Amino acid sequence: MTETAGTYGTEFFVRWLEAVAEAVEREADRLTELDAAIGDADHGANLRRGFTAVRKALEEEPPTAPGAVLVAAGKQLISTVGGASGPLYGTLLRRAGKALGDDPQVTRERFAGALGEGVEAVSRLGGAAPGDKTMLDALGPGVEGLKVSFSAGRDRAGEGAAGTVPLRARKGRASYLGERSAGHEDPGAASSALLFAALAATARAEAADGTRTDGEGAA
Repeated sequence: MTETAGTYGTEFFVRWLEAVAEAVEREADRLTELDAAIGDADHGANLRRGFTAVRKALEEEPPTAPGAVLVAAGKQLISTVGGASGPLYGTLLRRAGKALGDDPQVTRERFAGALGEGVEAVSRLGGAAPGDKTMLDALGPGVEGLKVSFSAGRDRAGEGAAGTVPLRARKGRASYLGERSAGHEDPGAASSALLFAALAATARAEAADGTRTDGEGAA
């Protein structure tokens, strides 16, 4: 479906998740190294498997609305990714997708609001809050930045992930390490930042090929 200025349709969200899958494939080893320091050393491998499955599912049964793309991706992550990351990322995308409903076009601001609902659902599911050295430390700032622009979402999520390095983990497996968890970037925050980086890259690519007319894709 053709997108109008200031709105984003189904194809945009499919391209975004394809970009996420590519980013996870590229960064899987780094994510695993981060997880090896304070977790189970399987974060990269788990997400690679999950987003590969997401990509395949979207190709085999193309959704018809942005919300449906996110719901389908969330279900796939929950069913294929082990550990905590599958339910958490799955909840993030499913809740955001349900918030978008069946509308064929959504604005960046509306998507930011829907993703914010997903972040709240993740917080409830994991019992974590900002500052606990979890994915929320990148997701929350990323959503706030997305309200401004795609590039601001990317930058703030990246800053949030980097900001987990000095923190002591208060939730998840890393919390068992106590003070030893400080000095390491949280792998969930690092992978969350990849979502926003891929989103900004997708928007930038659309701007470059002339499919956007509203300037939202500018980095």
